[in-house]
Amino acid sequence: MKKFKTESKRMLDLMINSIYTNREIFLRELLSNASDAIDKLYYKSLTEGLSGLTREDLAIEIAVDKDARTLTVSDNGVGMNEEELENNLGTIAKSGSLAFKAENLAENEKIDIIGQFGVGFYSSFMVAKKVEVVSKAFGSDKAYKWVSEGADGYDVLPAERASNGTDVILYLKDDADEDKYGDYLTEYKIKDLVKKYSDYIRYPIKMLVTSYEYPEHEHKEGEEHDHEHEEPKEVKKVETLNSMVPVWKKSKSELKDGELEQFYKDNYYDAKDPLRVITVSAEGAVDYKALLFIPETIPFNYYTKAYEKGLSLYTSGVLITDKCADLLPDHFNFVKGVVDSELSLNISRETVQQNRQLKAIANNIEKKIKSELTAMLAEDREKYKVFFKNFGTSIKYGIYSSWGMKNDLADLLIYPTAKGETVTLKEYVDKMPEDQKFIYYACGRSVDAVKALPRTAAILDKGYDILCFIEDVDEFAVKMLRNYNEKEFKSIESGDVGISSEEVALDAKVAEKVLNVLKDKVKKVVGSKSLKNHPVCLSSEGEVSIEMEKVLSATPGGEGAKAEKVLEINVDHKVYDKLVSLAAADDSSFDDLVYVMYEQARAIAGLPVDDPTELTDKIFDLI
Repeated sequence: MKKFKTESKRMLDLMINSIYTNREIFLRELLSNASDAIDKLYYKSLTEGLSGLTREDLAIEIAVDKDARTLTVSDNGVGMNEEELENNLGTIAKSGSLAFKAENLAENEKIDIIGQFGVGFYSSFMVAKKVEVVSKAFGSDKAYKWVSEGADGYDVLPAERASNGTDVILYLKDDADEDKYGDYLTEYKIKDLVKKYSDYIRYPIKMLVTSYEYPEHEHKEGEEHDHEHEEPKEVKKVETLNSMVPVWKKSKSELKDGELEQFYKDNYYDAKDPLRVITVSAEGAVDYKALLFIPETIPFNYYTKAYEKGLSLYTSGVLITDKCADLLPDHFNFVKGVVDSELSLNISRETVQQNRQLKAIANNIEKKIKSELTAMLAEDREKYKVFFKNFGTSIKYGIYSSWGMKNDLADLLIYPTAKGETVTLKEYVDKMPEDQKFIYYACGRSVDAVKALPRTAAILDKGYDILCFIEDVDEFAVKMLRNYNEKEFKSIESGDVGISSEEVALDAKVAEKVLNVLKDKVKKVVGSKSLKNHPVCLSSEGEVSIEMEKVLSATPGGEGAKAEKVLEINVDHKVYDKLVSLAAADDSSFDDLVYVMYEQARAIAGLPVDDPTELTDKIFDLI
């Protein structure tokens, strides 16, 4: 027995136990190697003018023997001679594919060879106790067999094989409590793994599969035969397990109507078509193709920790990872799809190395998604409303979490308004009267709640509209934006909303006594003429608004965030007249009335009442 040409046991243990985290990818690696072997032969046929060799003759076969517990992957590719078996398999991390590219291809010549590191083959030992490789090089009349049971070493022996190519025979390990290696001998499991990882390898992957058919009977045209009392017959047929041509690589003329939408529904388990299909074919510094989908429906786990963003990443038709998170920014985490590109992979081919290519693709994809959403907004407003209702929160968080650096996302925002419209920020600004200084907004549980706010009527009377913020993140996002098209965002509940003569002087004694009653509950008390029929309201000063206080108070660690509150009293309301008379008479019920007015203002602002029992008692006392 020959020893491996490296620190064999340590290296092989590393291959099996550390490099690969997912046992089932062994089949992907073997199929990728088989595809490489066929690629090499096909390349030779083109460069050396070999006659009698056509692409249709090239294929990969999978065979199962349940009694012997063997799984065999065969190809009719270039094959290996004794020296190549020794060099490629006797030296761990020696890649025949990488050497082939270096020796045969010019620097700028492209051919898709998958294997680069020479370690994929050794993933076989994750499931096999013994591996045999029988190979016959193209043009040779001799075949050889490489045999190994793991890190102890290997043998290379003469063998028999009818034609060029390679058979990799895995003798699977015995089943254990949690390790069911026998599953890899079932047709269902093999079909599933081929579909998942190797569906787009460009050569047919064939296997003898079992089906059940009823025997044929002679019957008259149009007459149906009743099979109720018949047993179906077991039939063995060779089937091609892979589709070979990725849907994203098909030209428009090759695509059938609805094929892309059906691909989406089949692969992402959605009963509905996507709202938008995005196709990308990029050539230049980075070559890649992408097929992206914007869903109509929200994934059931979208707002849970279990949800994972990411696009499926393929290289040369082989799935590298089904969730490459680095390809999508968080604010577009709802996008589904695939990217196919030749990137620099890590040694296990399970993940992609962080490199400029990946970042370039991610940047391009982000721009493309933004462009497509902008187009949807312009072309189909109703469809965009459906999208924004489901995923608009992610856009808003993108603005907030980037500290406003993603201000280009602001063009994707739409809001309902107090006048009953749904507008973008640009549309709002374009409709502003010349004398309007700010982009007005108000926070509430609904549009109706915003309309009921004390200051809403006064703003609308000026001819100004109000954006209705009904999500917690809305105000946080615009605080990061600060302005849009040089127009500052202004909450109608802030201290100064830019309406002339809105603040007026209070009776001095009333103001003094109100502050004595409320103490540190408010920063100050002011008179107002902009509250219409409302006797009182709370506004705020400083960076933390009342709405932000509510949101932060509901989050762990945010209980200390307090808005600097201003109590505004409507000087045109009868309640104010009552305050003036009670203050002048030093009536003790003045304190109770101020307390009730303050708690009423808190309730209008959506803040909790401090003490409901005390409030109720004081209301009855006043009555």
